[in-house]
Amino acid sequence: MYDKIYSAIQSVDNFVWGWGMIVLLLGTHIFLTIRTGFIQRKTITKGIPLSVSKEEGADGEVSQFGALATALASTIGTGNIIGVGTAIALGGPGAVLWCWLTGVFGIATKYAESLIAVKYRVKTPDGRMQGGAMYALERGLNMKWLGMIFAVFAGFASFGIGCATQVNAIAEVCSSNLGIEPWIVGVIVAVLTAFVIFGGIKSIANVCEKLVPFMALFYVIGCVIILGINYDYIIPAIQTICRLAFTKGAAAGGLVGGGIRLALQYGVARGLFSNESGMGSAPIAAAAAKTKNPVRQALVSSTGTFWDTVVVCLMTGLVLVSTIMKNPAINADQIVDGGELTTLAFSQIPYFGPFILVVGIITFAYSTILGWAYYGERCVEYFAGKFGLIPYRVLYIAIALIAPVLALDLVWLIADILNALMAIPNLIAVLLLSPVIVKETRKYVNNLDAVDDTPVPVIKTGIGNGRK
Repeated sequence: MYDKIYSAIQSVDNFVWGWGMIVLLLGTHIFLTIRTGFIQRKTITKGIPLSVSKEEGADGEVSQFGALATALASTIGTGNIIGVGTAIALGGPGAVLWCWLTGVFGIATKYAESLIAVKYRVKTPDGRMQGGAMYALERGLNMKWLGMIFAVFAGFASFGIGCATQVNAIAEVCSSNLGIEPWIVGVIVAVLTAFVIFGGIKSIANVCEKLVPFMALFYVIGCVIILGINYDYIIPAIQTICRLAFTKGAAAGGLVGGGIRLALQYGVARGLFSNESGMGSAPIAAAAAKTKNPVRQALVSSTGTFWDTVVVCLMTGLVLVSTIMKNPAINADQIVDGGELTTLAFSQIPYFGPFILVVGIITFAYSTILGWAYYGERCVEYFAGKFGLIPYRVLYIAIALIAPVLALDLVWLIADILNALMAIPNLIAVLLLSPVIVKETRKYVNNLDAVDDTPVPVIKTGIGNGRK
């Protein structure tokens, strides 16, 4: 019976994350890139400098960097390590190019969804900022019913993709590399998570501000060391990635490209899953930022996709492809586990290679747990009211406690489906509100210090519908 249920749910998952979703997401990325006048050109010159600047006297709960760090915490996860390896194993080295291009165009969608999250955010009587696709749908399009659907999908998805699967990944790596019993890992993660999430967004942002730069830098240094070891294969790896993104063929080290169809399918799918552009999760954190106008925070938030996919995923791809080319004994055609490919690559660093990978997976996964806890809270408060927060937190921590000893294949599939379903209402919001996005962009992009004097409405959270 279980096998039949699993097979049926897997068929649903394959359908919702099939070509239809890929075309919808990638098409939205390209459409918004055109509509915003290629906003990606502002990423390095404006977005990154703004992300480390402080706003004085602006509405919000956390700094712009705090909101970005919270979003990055949930976005930069095990998918950056394992997901890229899986894309290469199933789609060939050419998948890396499509994954990277997805990130480049996805910057525009992350910008757009964050802009409307800030523009249509609301304030609670106790001063907390709340925003996201649900408020953009309700206040911008008068489609509260669709906002409720988004909130329900995202709230329940947080238990799986944000908590259970991440804790399980930590338990697995600790058990196989450090000999720590899974149940012990569950207890430790649950306690640490409880201490942080009961402090709200400020507590989560404070931890993420410190954790995210460390974990990203630590992992990138490991990648740089491996690329240094593989220095004579970097250029051949880039050439192989570009060639096998469009044609079938073989390269050194057992690398085989299945042609443009497989490379495109798996590269785009992993890229979309990695950076979450279009899913509507990161804008929930963006709405809490102290910012003078929506465009400022939208530019800051869009750098998340740049760091996640354009930088981290690209480096992972180069590490894996150059490693396989340098070590012909690795039969990449027979490996379908992205984690196995990554483990083989990092084992090249004497003594410290496995340690870097273990620390990377633990920190990436734990930061995702914190970021998604905040997303889930805001969504639960929208459809169940403020009194739903404590039960949500207790259940979230309970799942973290038991996740290491559970078989999570089914949980992962259900969460994966919910991720796709939450993306649909969010994409409807950004596409229908694209005229607003264009108008706000033209208004503020060349005058980022201008103050938006539109008052933020104060709402009272209630039970059952997010307000009363």
